[in-house]
Amino acid sequence: MAGERVLSQEEIDNAFRNLREQAGDDDPGKRAQPYDFRRPDRIAKDQLRAIHILHENFARTLASSLSAYLRAYIAVNLVSVEQLSFMEFSQCLPSPSCLVSLGMKPYEGNAVLEINNTLIFPILEMLLGGTAKGTSRMNREITEIEQNILEGLYRIILHDLHVSWGAVVALDFSITGHETEPQLLQILAPNEAVVAISMEVRVGENSGMMNLGVPSIIVKMLRQKFDQQWSVRKTTSTADEQARMLRLIKPASLLLDARLQGPTLEVQQLLDLSEGDILTFDYPVDRPIDLLVNNRRKYSASLLTTGRMKGIRIEEPYEVTDQSLAS
Repeated sequence: MAGERVLSQEEIDNAFRNLREQAGDDDPGKRAQPYDFRRPDRIAKDQLRAIHILHENFARTLASSLSAYLRAYIAVNLVSVEQLSFMEFSQCLPSPSCLVSLGMKPYEGNAVLEINNTLIFPILEMLLGGTAKGTSRMNREITEIEQNILEGLYRIILHDLHVSWGAVVALDFSITGHETEPQLLQILAPNEAVVAISMEVRVGENSGMMNLGVPSIIVKMLRQKFDQQWSVRKTTSTADEQARMLRLIKPASLLLDARLQGPTLEVQQLLDLSEGDILTFDYPVDRPIDLLVNNRRKYSASLLTTGRMKGIRIEEPYEVTDQSLAS
């Protein structure tokens, strides 16, 4: 046609070269992600983080519930959340141990809950009125009678699990079987993936691990529910929510401790003390003392007396500085 310009060979080569570069950038092979056919039910990292947050809440709730149930101070800390094959998970468990398989209605499949013997026997002793001292080294299978005594413990754990998972989906956890040897668990195929949640539990002077294994295929089925739940999470709380939280924590008990922070002594100096020695504490009468709330310094205070009673008067809040945080 008249008016059309004929391209030179150099312009044609440049056009093809540009097309090849664009095709290389859009190559789907470069956007491909590795896929492990041995573990087709592997879940995404963001969902693992969501499960981590969920079980952090579970750990806090369980610590409070067990402290009230055992009438002792119980600490529960989330250690890790990772994805393993069921074989790897079972090989990490001690033998013998206290294991239960958990139904997860309305979904098919079973989870595994394992509690170390270093926890089970102190808890059993406390339930029977003991002090839970000197039992951490017992390493034997529990008896049928002891299993029945632990029903209350399992009931509390499963209730708190149900409440924590209720933020995402309503799961009815129930015990479907008991076992003492991890190698005898046959609820999942060896190569099937599980989400392994490990928590450290401290009971008085004893500590041990509590492990929960949830089939990854069930967690993967809940991906949309996890996304919905975390998408509506609020970054800031409203005034009504703050008032509600204050109303819930008002009945909580706090430990107040007034301390005179004096000098330190070496053990040898302490052993060398004898009758008649004088220690200089270098603590002026008018110097304020520290008022600790749950072992955290919160206020400066001064000593006073009211009749025969001794007391303290709060002077001012303790100012937190960068140096105090570092210490």
